[in-house]
Amino acid sequence: MRSRVMCALAVGTAVLAAACGGGQAGPAAQAPTSGASAGFPVTVDDCGDKRVEFTASPQRIVTSNASALEMLFWLGAGDRVIGTGFPPGKGTLPGSFATAAEKVPVLSDSVIPKEKLLGSGAELYIDTFASMNMGGGAVGPPTDQEFAAANIKHLYLKSTACASEASGPLTDLSSVENDIKRLGTATGTSAKADELVKGMRSKVDKVRDALSSVPENKQPSYFFFDFNAGTNQPIAACGKQVANAVITLAGARNVFADCDADFKPVGWEDVVARNPDWIQLGIRDKGNPEANKAAFAAAEKFLREFPATAGLEAVKRGRFLRVGSEQTTIPGVRNADTVVQIASTLHPDLVKADG
Repeated sequence: MRSRVMCALAVGTAVLAAACGGGQAGPAAQAPTSGASAGFPVTVDDCGDKRVEFTASPQRIVTSNASALEMLFWLGAGDRVIGTGFPPGKGTLPGSFATAAEKVPVLSDSVIPKEKLLGSGAELYIDTFASMNMGGGAVGPPTDQEFAAANIKHLYLKSTACASEASGPLTDLSSVENDIKRLGTATGTSAKADELVKGMRSKVDKVRDALSSVPENKQPSYFFFDFNAGTNQPIAACGKQVANAVITLAGARNVFADCDADFKPVGWEDVVARNPDWIQLGIRDKGNPEANKAAFAAAEKFLREFPATAGLEAVKRGRFLRVGSEQTTIPGVRNADTVVQIASTLHPDLVKADG
């Protein structure tokens, strides 16, 4: 369930808003960068206490989805990506990456088929989620032996793919920062990774300092409403999800923080029983301001008209936050910006939107 829900959160934009190409990856897609082996070999930790050794910086990388792709662009390694699954929708990545990201070959609009991935010519495959069915039917993901036979290193983003390994609720962005640093080590961009993490911490620390006088029992309760996951049964963002860390750092109390998972289907009666002070209208970025505005309006309309939620305190008072799903639930540099955005809405006297 975790993988399916996370996958839906990360890639809804690509399915709904992008016209996806079918470009093919190949070994000649990128030339090796000068000095690529400096500082190698290195070893990077992975899920389940695995260790992955790199003798040189990989020059041909495939990403499972848009979040891993974006992280590589932040690190300055985006020009090494020779293919991706679940591509970003047009207009959904930061403007400085948009043009380059559109040139990345799309190996699949969803999960990359096993044979295409193994034959892609990649040296490294970065996987955002726990293993999922590849290509339909009984076809599973490549085994460790198959990755090795294809000379492909395999790394997960631990903050999402290994969420179950967390010892308790995530209350800070250390797992996201660790992913950035791990990819920085693997790609020889550690200096840039350190710079990105420093910038994230600076933003979050300013919020933490500003909210230091607000005791936990005075913090508003908060519900992340994943509108795009469907309205028949809400999906709770639980304690082991990145969103829980974002919400906590923003000076709020996730009403489902006690759920020992990353995501979990719940009932509307559970949401009503917890009666949140604020509700985030979590819609997936469509790459267009007007389309996003319409989606936020549709999510609010549902909550106002649905009998089970119409009487919630947050609904009656119009306490809605219009903040996208991806920047809240998917690990990345923009998680820190979301902390500021939420905190400035909930605590406007203490935190300003511009940081």
